[in-house]
Order: sequence, then C-alpha cells, then structure tokens
Amino acid sequence: MEANKTECQPVPKHQPSKVESMFESALWNSRFVVLVAVIASMVTAFGIFYLTSVDIFYTISHLTHYHEMDDAGRALLKAQTVAHVVGSVDGFLLGAIMLIFSLGLYELFISKIDIAESQHGASNILFISSLDDLKDRLAKVIVLILIVMFFEQAIFLKPTEPLELLYYALAIMMVALALYLSHKAYH
Repeated sequence: MEANKTECQPVPKHQPSKVESMFESALWNSRFVVLVAVIASMVTAFGIFYLTSVDIFYTISHLTHYHEMDDAGRALLKAQTVAHVVGSVDGFLLGAIMLIFSLGLYELFISKIDIAESQHGASNILFISSLDDLKDRLAKVIVLILIVMFFEQAIFLKPTEPLELLYYALAIMMVALALYLSHKAYH
C-alpha cells in the first residue's frame, strides 16, 4: 500500500531561479531576429513582382508594331516575346517563393497568421506547420522555376544532329520525370 501512495503523488514543479528565467526568456525572445528575414523576404518578393510587372509592360509595348513587320521580323519578335513571357512566369514564381518563405518563417518562429485561417480564399500553400513543410513547398516551386527556365532556353534550341536531338529528348524526359516525382511525393 505504501508503494502505491508514493507512485500517485504529483512530482513537484521545477521552480527556475531568476537567472535561469531571464536566460530562458532571452533565448525565447531571440526568435524575433527572424523578423529581419521575414521583412527582407517580403520586400524582395514585392521587388521581384515589380520588376517582372515592368518587364511584362515593356514586352507588351513592343508588340504594338507587330502587324507592320515582315514575316521574318514577326517570327523573331514572336520568339522573343514567348521567351520574355516565360521569363516573366519565372519572375512571378520567384516572387511567390519569397512570399511563401516570408510567411512560412513568420508562422514557424513568431506566430500563426490568424487572419489567414479565417479567410475563405486563403490557400493551403500558405499554411506552414514545420520546417519540412516549408522546405517541401519551396522545393516544389523551385522545381517549377527550373522547368520554366528549361522551357525558356529550349525555345531557341534547334537540334541539327541526331545526337543533339537525343539530348533534347532526354532533357524533356528528365523534366517529365521531375514533374512526376514531385507529384508522387506530394501524394
């Protein structure tokens, strides 16, 4: 009977000393240094969105004389425009990465973003629950950026030899495999 009484007794709570409490408080509050990365990432995202929007504006403004050009000029302008548009997609994706990174760091180290949870249109991509979750979401967008970059370069490739065509086909197959594996990892 005596043994059962000692097993059921609550363990006294540890009372930290004043120095220990101050040190633990300083350690806990040091997480706010992440705000520097959060703000810098957010400003970078806005900057990339701005740069890409300006590029899109100038790309579209170059199209105003498209109808006046000869066939060769139109073909060149069309190829350049497609390359610029693909590059712009790349820029917007990079801005999105910085935005996801910023929001993810904030949620992981500072606080949950309450307004995001209550908004109907809030995307699940913005809800980050762990560093692995943040890493996975960023990795998916980075793979997408690399695919867009490949597409941007592949537009101008004109294979002339069978070996070049084989390399081109292998590169496309690797892109498809990357997409398949990233999709498979998600599910």
